[in-house]
Amino acid sequence: MNIARLFQISRPRFWIYLLGPYLIGNILAFEPTQLILQWQFWLGFIYFTLPANLLIYGVNDIFDYETDKLNPKKIEYETIVTPAQRIPLWIWIVSLNIPFIIGLYFINPATLFGLFGFLFLGIQYSAYPIRAKAIPFLDSLFNILYIFPGIVAYSLFSLNLNLDWRLLISAGLWTMAMHTYSAIPDIKADRASNTPTIATILGARLTLIYCFICYTVAGILLAQFSIPLGIMIALVYGFMIGLSYSQETAQIFKLYTYFPLINSIIGFILFWSVVIWYR
Repeated sequence: MNIARLFQISRPRFWIYLLGPYLIGNILAFEPTQLILQWQFWLGFIYFTLPANLLIYGVNDIFDYETDKLNPKKIEYETIVTPAQRIPLWIWIVSLNIPFIIGLYFINPATLFGLFGFLFLGIQYSAYPIRAKAIPFLDSLFNILYIFPGIVAYSLFSLNLNLDWRLLISAGLWTMAMHTYSAIPDIKADRASNTPTIATILGARLTLIYCFICYTVAGILLAQFSIPLGIMIALVYGFMIGLSYSQETAQIFKLYTYFPLINSIIGFILFWSVVIWYR
């Protein structure tokens, strides 16, 4: 298994979903103008590119083969890990993750909570004994894993995890909605493989309503810190959900492919908002 294949499995288009929270967590805890000079920052930055993404998506691909082989999205938009590739992939996942995890812990043991949360949720979403992916509603909840890189980052430069609970819940609801929306194009394949998910239970329309509620509450909570940012979150994602509501599942997948770009733009605005106004 070569490096190009590892990059493919790690979904580079989705790396921003871990890197974004990591960057925001850092600037909440440390002076932004000095951040790029800190080697500790760069160790975490590198970890939340290939190694961490290979862990969550690689484990997902290992355990999802029976569903993935029935899903055109995996064939055309992502990738499939065959049974013969599982052992080499496990070796790469362990080899690339362990050194960074040990390094981040020894830099500051306070990172243990964030690292444990990320690893537990990221692995057990797909793997047994929990396999939250196949437990409707728990599958959505487990995707708060994407806020934990921010907690790791904050812990790198801070001894006290005193992030506001409203900020954490807002971010968690945003990630839950992001995951749940992505489950809609998988409904047909998940039902065919007898894999129950929040989307297979609710159906496309009710799943979109669920996403709308999550995004709206996330915007309301974010508005406690910045009314413009809260309104932006609610309007942008509310528009996407509204646009999706009138579409068939196949068309929703086309809209879903724009989410990495939309999330990157929103994340960019959030990042600089924190740098300029909240430091």
